Amino acid sequence: MIKPPMIAPKQVLPLILALALAGCSPLVQLGGNTPAPATLLVLRASAPPPEWRGPTALADTLGVAVPDVPAELQTLRLPVQVGPAGVQYLAGASWTEQPNRQFQRLLADTLAGAGVPVLDTRSGSVGPARLLTGHLREFGLDVRGGAVVRVRYDAQLAGPRSGGTVALRSFVAQEAVASQSPEAVAGALNRAANRLAADVAQWVKG
Repeated sequence: MIKPPMIAPKQVLPLILALALAGCSPLVQLGGNTPAPATLLVLRASAPPPEWRGPTALADTLGVAVPDVPAELQTLRLPVQVGPAGVQYLAGASWTEQPNRQFQRLLADTLAGAGVPVLDTRSGSVGPARLLTGHLREFGLDVRGGAVVRVRYDAQLAGPRSGGTVALRSFVAQEAVASQSPEAVAGALNRAANRLAADVAQWVKG
């Protein structure tokens, strides 16, 4: 019978350290075996917000919350509606950050550009007089009967000016796309989101 090779005591410690380091590596790697996309997708406001100067009345300030999203938008991928109850994801499309967080910044920048004093609610040092919350129900490509991108935001505005009530309104913007490449779809979504944000700004100011 052949005996297994003996491991010298001096060889045990390096082996234990190697196993420990291997155990610290991630169990799941981002993207798995899928190659990284050539381009990551971002949302940007059409124009940068102005620099604030001088004092601002607290009663005029607004906070913009990160909108809630359905399960298919809780990802970096771009959803494609293929049927009444079917969703796929656009191949090769990946956002730099979840779309609801990017949409929140685009919305805040657009409101600030329209003259609304927007406070960063994450700091917690000063609470805004009004708060804009909502649900980003749609933010993707729809290929049922033609390829269009669609953005739907159900907004809720509350604060002292509302007189104890909450103002509710749904906003929808869409745009046809000739190409279903990730860059073309993301560009159309960015334009639709900017148009929708401009409508929200007019509503908030009114």
